[in-house]
Amino acid sequence: MGRQLKLNLFIYPGGHHEPAWRHPKSQTDRLLDIGFYQELAQRAEAAKLDAVFYADGPALESNVQYATRFRIEPFTWLSAVAVATERIGLIGTASTTYLEPYNAARLFASLDHLSKGRAGWNIVTTGAERAAQNFGLDEHPPHAERYSRADEFVRVVGKLWDSWEDGAVVADAGSGLFADPSLIHKIGHEGKYLRVAGPLNTPRSPQGRPVFVQAGSSADGKAFAAEHAEAVFTAHQSLASAQVFYSDIKEQAAAFGRDPGQLLVLPGISPYLGSTEAEARALNQEFDELTQPEYGLGILRKLLGIDLDGVPLDGQFPPDLLAAAGNAGSRSQLVLDIIRRKNLTVRQVLHRFAGARGHYVFAGTPVQVADEIQRWFGGGAADGFNIMPPWLPGGFEAFADEVVPILQARGLFRTEYTGRTLREHFGLDRPNSQYAKKADRVGAAVH
Repeated sequence: MGRQLKLNLFIYPGGHHEPAWRHPKSQTDRLLDIGFYQELAQRAEAAKLDAVFYADGPALESNVQYATRFRIEPFTWLSAVAVATERIGLIGTASTTYLEPYNAARLFASLDHLSKGRAGWNIVTTGAERAAQNFGLDEHPPHAERYSRADEFVRVVGKLWDSWEDGAVVADAGSGLFADPSLIHKIGHEGKYLRVAGPLNTPRSPQGRPVFVQAGSSADGKAFAAEHAEAVFTAHQSLASAQVFYSDIKEQAAAFGRDPGQLLVLPGISPYLGSTEAEARALNQEFDELTQPEYGLGILRKLLGIDLDGVPLDGQFPPDLLAAAGNAGSRSQLVLDIIRRKNLTVRQVLHRFAGARGHYVFAGTPVQVADEIQRWFGGGAADGFNIMPPWLPGGFEAFADEVVPILQARGLFRTEYTGRTLREHFGLDRPNSQYAKKADRVGAAVH
């Protein structure tokens, strides 16, 4: 078989359309029931998807009155999902701004052991300013500083994961040697932001290290991803935009001396399925009509720094406000691009953003959705997709039952797992410990 799609189920409480919890198709009463999420992961595994992805943030959003904006702690969640599944990858978010690297390294290494090599780390620097006061800080660190710390943080975590070489656990009952101390290393890191002695108190995990995932699309985010990430989660509204991003990030990876094939680009897609295109669009409209304008106006105020109170919802987006909008962040720029390209009314903008927070929303028949996925995949825009169901569980069940078999019949997606780890699913190399390359291990060994 030729090049294969990578497909993840991006699980968001209630679904990715913001008012999905209001729709009668949703199972809102189960949003704090771990059995609900275990069943979703099992369904994704039955469809042979690569991974489930669970996002997180360390602060409660101010608009929780309108949408399912709460969070369950991801390591607890992923561990519970791990014991209910066998092959599917498990990707969770952890912040380099509000965690310490030793704890992060332990948590992910433990998840990788527990799941037999299925862990992935979605690396974020955290954009929520409200988080600072939850961690004893007066204010949120600036964007550039967060990425500078993230670069050091990821390097330290990598050293900790590598601090046990493969083969360090001997477990020789006859000799009485459990672990070879010459294969366990202090890291002795002292940097601008972090001081960590090491080694990790957890042996090297099945994947060597969990998969690095990153989701920022700013200039700093892309540079960080090009150097460190093995999968990039991104948002695009058009094939052309996705193609530019894909080419750019692959070229940047090559400039760092990396194999671009070891960096997967996975945009989000939120599909509405119907037996006809008209039926799919009508379903999309059902969800859009549940959108609460106050929610969307608050999001635009936060992203763009403009106040739309009093502006007619069914009128064009005011050009003077559009010109004055701030656009420093990648998500802000995405919203501005949508407005400018489509010449949308305010209400249409609210619907567009509520649909999947700026990710690509596509309504059509199963064949049309499969065609669109194949168009991006074959057109130099994606190595696969994060599937973002508008509601759960039905939005994903329809995709798994009706779209995945079409992709499989076209030879674009697996019909059975051929590996057991997330790295194997993604086609990523298993890295060697950086300490194993040293000819003389003794000086760095633990005594």
